[in-house]
Parts: sequence; C-alpha cells; structure tokens
Amino acid sequence: MALLEIKKYPDNVLKQKTQELSNIDGNTQKLIDDMLETMHSVRGLGLAANQVGISQRLCVIDLSIKEDNKIPVIILINPVIVESEGAIDAEEGCLSLPGYMSSIKRAEKVFVKGLNREGKPFELEASGLLARALQHEIDHLEGMLMFDRMSPIKREFFKRKYLRDIRKIKTDK
Repeated sequence: MALLEIKKYPDNVLKQKTQELSNIDGNTQKLIDDMLETMHSVRGLGLAANQVGISQRLCVIDLSIKEDNKIPVIILINPVIVESEGAIDAEEGCLSLPGYMSSIKRAEKVFVKGLNREGKPFELEASGLLARALQHEIDHLEGMLMFDRMSPIKREFFKRKYLRDIRKIKTDK
C-alpha cells in the first residue's frame, strides 16, 4: 500500500465531475487500499478518488475515529443519492481544505445506491454523521467542495480567506 497525495483547493481535479467506473479490477482494489491508508494516516472520515488526483467515481468512508466503531468501513463505487429528507446545519471540515471548518446545511437523512468493493449493488440508508459524510464525499465526486454549499457571500469570503492564507504560507517558507 502507498500514501497518496491529497489534492488541495484550488487544484482543478477537485472541481471536475468524476467518471463512472466500468471495470473493477486489481488496480481499483489497490486504489481503494491506498485511499484507506491515506485517509487513516491523516485521521480523515472520508476520501473521494479525485481528492487523490484520480477522476473516478469512488469514495471510502470510515467513521470509527468518531463513532464507537459500529459502522464498518464503507467503499462506494458509482454512488448516487437517490432520496434525501430533512435539513440540518453542522460543522464540517475537508481534507482538501485543511484547517478550515464551516457550518454546512445538508440533508438529515439520505438513501444511497452504488456498488460495493466487489462490484455488487449496494444500498444504504443513513442519518447523522454517516449521512453527512456520504453527502460530502458524493459532492466531491460531482466536482463540488463544501464551500459550494455556502451562500454566495459566505462562499466568496471563505475562498478569499483560504487563498490568502495559502499565499501567506507559501511566502513564509
């Protein structure tokens, strides 16, 4: 297994919609293992393939560092949110926007369909943190970052502050 580079905003791969996987082979299995290792190394809850520079419709989720390990690791290939209900605001962070948190409005409950690691159909109904993680990672696969869920004014403020801070870090080195 190998640690992969997590792409940071404003990397273009993060703003592009990913391609569906039609063939789940050994390369896909290695990518899944590498994504899990990468996510665990930075204590993340989820990771989408485009966050490591691969434009494929694949994401991994592991809530065990936040939950009592009741939810197993979730591997989703070609996931789609079929239904959602309710709305709730909660703080969110993102591995592609390190060090930044913001309150994001998301559905309270979601029903997701896709394929599992073996390529078999997979369905999942989720609420709470799992519903939030699913929506966050599926947004990545659609080329959306969490600030795309903010109001236009809040989004522009967030992006300007983030980009200003990145420039400052680069000039301080």
